[in-house]
Amino acid sequence: MTDPDLVAKKLAPIETSVRELRTLSRPADIPVDKLQERFAEHTLQIAIQAVLDVASHIVSDERLGEPRTNRELVDLLERHGWLPTDLATVMRRMVGFRNILVHGYEIVDVGIVRDIVEHRLEDLLRFVRLIRTRLP
Repeated sequence: MTDPDLVAKKLAPIETSVRELRTLSRPADIPVDKLQERFAEHTLQIAIQAVLDVASHIVSDERLGEPRTNRELVDLLERHGWLPTDLATVMRRMVGFRNILVHGYEIVDVGIVRDIVEHRLEDLLRFVRLIRTRLP
């Protein structure tokens, strides 16, 4: 059974990151200000990594399967009813974006960074809310 206190601790960085992005970032400046770009990228990386940490913990504790990749963590949450398809799709994209940030597979598209900050932060908070509803 999933430990609700531990999951709550793992969810907190998501909320903190969203709050910081909403209050401290200037999305219009991300394409032209290296400091804004790096702040947004790093803060998104923290939030998305927390999503993965939560997913990994739930998948393990609930014995939902053996994921081979981070995206498969999201797949398992979706398959077992923890996430609806629309949110799982968004989370898989965010996981892919995080991989680009962390592993440097390609140059980061600052337009994507700006788009996430402007339009996708609520998806991260929705993830938090949905996970909380499943915990005892």
